[in-house]
Formats: sequence, C-alpha cells, structure tokens
Amino acid sequence: MENPFDRLKLITGFEAAAAIERSHVFVVGVGGVGSWCAEALVRSGIGSITIIDPDIVCASNINRQVQALSSSIGRLKTDALRERLLDINPSCRVLSFSSAFSKETSDTFNISGADYIIDAIDTLSQKLDLIETVFSGGKPLFSSMGMAQKLDPTLIRTADIWDTEGCPLAALVRQGLRKRNFNGHFTAVYSPEKIPLTLRPCENPFQDTSRGWESGKKQINGSAVMVTAAAGMILASLVIKDICATFGGQHCE
Repeated sequence: MENPFDRLKLITGFEAAAAIERSHVFVVGVGGVGSWCAEALVRSGIGSITIIDPDIVCASNINRQVQALSSSIGRLKTDALRERLLDINPSCRVLSFSSAFSKETSDTFNISGADYIIDAIDTLSQKLDLIETVFSGGKPLFSSMGMAQKLDPTLIRTADIWDTEGCPLAALVRQGLRKRNFNGHFTAVYSPEKIPLTLRPCENPFQDTSRGWESGKKQINGSAVMVTAAAGMILASLVIKDICATFGGQHCE
C-alpha cells in the first residue's frame, strides 16, 4: 500500500520523516488557527498529537474552523476534530481534552510529555498561563497572536515575541509577560495588518447565544479563514522545519 506521507519524505528525507512520526505535539486551542495547525501536523505524519479546547462547535465557526460543519454543530470541538484527524491517519495517536488550559488545570494535561507546544489560545490570561508553564518545563513553544480583523494572509510574519509589532494581542501578551517578570523568548506568528475603516462592519451585527456573546462579556471580532488557516499552517511548518533541522532534513533550512 502506498504510504500517505511519501511525498513529504521526498522533501524531508527519511530520517527526518521518522523523527516526525516519533514526535508528540500539543495544540492548545483548536479554533480558527489551531484546528488547521492540527490538521497540517497530522497530514505531515506527526505520530502523536494532543488537542485541548473547552468549546463546542457553533454555526459561526463554520467560516474558519476545519472541524466546523453543519453536521458537527453542538459537538465538542475536540471530539469533532479528533474524529477527523483519525480519519486522515488512523495510526496517529490523538488525545483530546475538552477543557480550558490554565494554571489551575495545567497538571491535567501532562505537557511535559510533549516535544512541541502550539499556543492558539484566544483568552489572554490562559495564553500567559500556558507560556509560563511551557517555559518552566523547557519545551519548545510556537504561539499565534491575533488573527481576527484581517483579510490578507500574505502579511503574516514570524518573529520573537519581543520583536512583534502592529498586533494588538501581541502587545497585550508582551505587557502581561512583563507584569509576570517573564523574559524568555519564543517564536510568535502575527500580522500587523489593519483593516481599512471602510471595511469594518458595525459592532455586534449578530448574536450567538451558544457562545454567550449576548452577555456583552466577549468582544466579537470578524475573521476570515484565509488568514486563520494560513497562520495555522505556518505554526505547523515551524514544528516540521525544526524537526527537519534537528534530524538532517534535506530541504528544511
């Protein structure tokens, strides 16, 4: 039977491909960015993946999340995504947790067992908790900044978190990390794009009671799959390229 990952092996080489298969990646947050990152990793032959997210699929997720279908509305995002990932590669070890990451819940997930951690969390406090937890364990981290309110995926960049610019969420992350006396370094995926005023819709054009948006406690931001998916793909590529660089991949510089 033809190996589904043979085409990638032609780029990475067999040793790096074997290392990819041995690797375990945690993807924390499987929304518009994290879901596509998880899919890209599994389609690249990652042997083990843990996905973490507390939310359920709702209709407004369909425009940007890979597991969001009309048939999956109402299901846990992690359950729907796990099913899809196993359909892509039944040999992949897929672990899922339908709960939020925080300092209080961090021991639940055994992050020490990961080779790489992807941060695709939207909530600032939980994002900061994850960053601190990952660094206390010395694990490689790749983190997504804000991908809402953007339309042009070609403007997405990667940089050390302290070198990011033009991204409001990245600014809040830097500010939060300083308050926690954190001075570590990790790669952030971000975009400085600013949508022209002429393209910005009125505030709160709809309500989605399944997410509690009607309470006014959660800001609604527009989003586009072209951008969120591109950010997820970049995060996955950072993992694959790092594995290749470590294990002598042929074209991974």
